[in-house]
Amino acid sequence: MRGRLNRERLEELFTLYHHRAFVHPDPLEFLYHYPDLQDREIVALIASSLSYGRVAQILKSVSIVLERLGESPHGFLLNTGRKRMCSLFSGFKHRFTTGEEMTGMLLALKQVLEKYGSLHDAFDGVFDEKEETILPALSRFTGMLRKNGPMIRNSLLPFPEKGSACKRLNLFLRWMVREDDVDPGGWGRVPKAKLIVPLDTHMHRIGRMFQLTGRKQADMRTAIEITHAFRKIVPDDPVRYDFVLTRLGIWGEMEPEAFFKACVNDRGGGDSMI
Repeated sequence: MRGRLNRERLEELFTLYHHRAFVHPDPLEFLYHYPDLQDREIVALIASSLSYGRVAQILKSVSIVLERLGESPHGFLLNTGRKRMCSLFSGFKHRFTTGEEMTGMLLALKQVLEKYGSLHDAFDGVFDEKEETILPALSRFTGMLRKNGPMIRNSLLPFPEKGSACKRLNLFLRWMVREDDVDPGGWGRVPKAKLIVPLDTHMHRIGRMFQLTGRKQADMRTAIEITHAFRKIVPDDPVRYDFVLTRLGIWGEMEPEAFFKACVNDRGGGDSMI
């Protein structure tokens, strides 16, 4: 079936399910416990970086890391040395991520904080508002962290320029840039219009179903293609529907196929994406 995706139906879905009550189980919920932006941005990067594998294991692993960082992750990083950090995370393991790799990322964050004061200021330093999307700045930001943490592997913090969808990094940016009942935000100097859809298997399936992309690979090119389609209808917020669309069949009243039929406007009227 080919048709045009109706924005009004998407907004109905957004109104129904884009609420904090529907977040659990999701690593995003950890961010709600940190009102201080300097703490929250660190928690967001840790939680998003570990967001691969089974959700139960993700929540457990993130909990372990945050427990060891204490009430203020920002304060912990600034006041804890390499030896202590290595000792605290020596036995940590999350799938492919080892304690050494986690320590490497935390030490890299420490160095960035010592230089810039916050991750927001560090990202702002590599962001160019003239660029069409956030991707070039994200590559420079990741490069900064990887330079300061050479033991960090792609399983924890991938290089965007290598072509993968970098779902977790784009998820991190969605959490920090958008600000509403679901995404806590705080990075007000980064425009949400430049965000890229955090492409996972669910969004890829939906993107192909809605014919927002014809690509079979869930890579960065596909993520940009789907984002471009969403930007046509919501120019200032292309990832607006990411949370609710990826929860179809989990919290929704219908499976994606049924939602597709409800959203398609074959008569050609009204706002549409394609």
